[in-house]
Amino acid sequence: MYLETSNVVKQYANHLALDKVSIQVPRATVFGLLGPNGAGKTTLIRIITRITAPDSGEVMIDGRPSKAEDVYKIGYLPEERGLYKKMKVGEQAMYLAQLRGLSKKDAHRELMIWFKRFDIMDWYNRKVEELSKGMQQKVQFISTVIHNPDLLIFDEPFSGFDPVNADIVKREMLRLKDEGKTIILSTHNMESVEELCDNIALIHKSQVVLQGKVFDIRKEHRPNIFRFRLMGNEFDLVHPSFTLLSKEPYHEFIDLRIQKEGDISSNELVKLILDRYEVVSYDEELPTMNDVFIRTVTK
Repeated sequence: MYLETSNVVKQYANHLALDKVSIQVPRATVFGLLGPNGAGKTTLIRIITRITAPDSGEVMIDGRPSKAEDVYKIGYLPEERGLYKKMKVGEQAMYLAQLRGLSKKDAHRELMIWFKRFDIMDWYNRKVEELSKGMQQKVQFISTVIHNPDLLIFDEPFSGFDPVNADIVKREMLRLKDEGKTIILSTHNMESVEELCDNIALIHKSQVVLQGKVFDIRKEHRPNIFRFRLMGNEFDLVHPSFTLLSKEPYHEFIDLRIQKEGDISSNELVKLILDRYEVVSYDEELPTMNDVFIRTVTK
C-alpha cells in the first residue's frame, strides 16, 4: 500500500494540531513518523486510520482518496493500550481477530501460528491480568497484525519490552516489510529508527520540518568530521583546510578527529593526509538520527 497525505489541516478549538501536513509513505517500507510530544503525530495517525477527519486536505491510498472500507486493510497499535484483564489471553485475541473481520476458524489458525512464533502458547488459557506488561504487548502486537493488513501503524511499539523481546518485534516488523507490508513507526527511540526505517518525516509544532530517506538525511546533516588512524605517534600538520579536534595515542597508532573547513573537498582532505602520513584507516562521522532530531527541533 502506498500512502500519501496532502496539506492535511486539523484544528481543535484554539490549538492547530496539524498545519498543511504532507507526507509520502512508499509501499513495502518502514516509515518513521517522528517528533516531540505534542507535535501532531497521533492526530495524523488518527486521520489516516479514519478515527477522526481532517478539516481540510486529503489522505490518498494507492493514488486515490481514502475511503471507509480501507480501515480493514490497516492494523493500528496505539500508544495507549489496554486489554480486558479478566479475559483469558486466547479469548481476548480471538475476540480482537474476529472484530477485524476474521472468521472463528481463520482467527484460531492464525493465532496458533503467531502464538508459536512468539513462544506464548503456554499463556493461551491464562488470564490477561497474569501477564507481564511485555507479554501483554506481544498479545496486542499479534492482534494488530492478525488480519494480514496492507498498512501497519505502530505507535511506540517497543515501550515496556526488554531488549530481547524488542529485538523479536523488530525482526517481525522487517519480515512483514519483506512480505510487502507498508509500516508506519511512530517512536522516540532513534536507534530503532536507524535500524528499521527507510524513510522518515519529522513533525514539529504541527508542521513537517524534515522528510526523506534516513541515510540521505544523515548525510545532509553531516558535520564534516573525519576520523583517521595513523601509524606512529606523530602528527604536526597545520593547514587552513581543517581543524584538529582531537589527537589520541592508541598503542602504536595515533587517532585523529579532524573537521573539514572551507571549500576543500573530502577527497582533497583525505589526500592531504595520505600524502604525508601512513594512514591505517579513515572514515567520515555521520550524525545519528538522535543528533539530527535534536538539532532540527531546537534550531
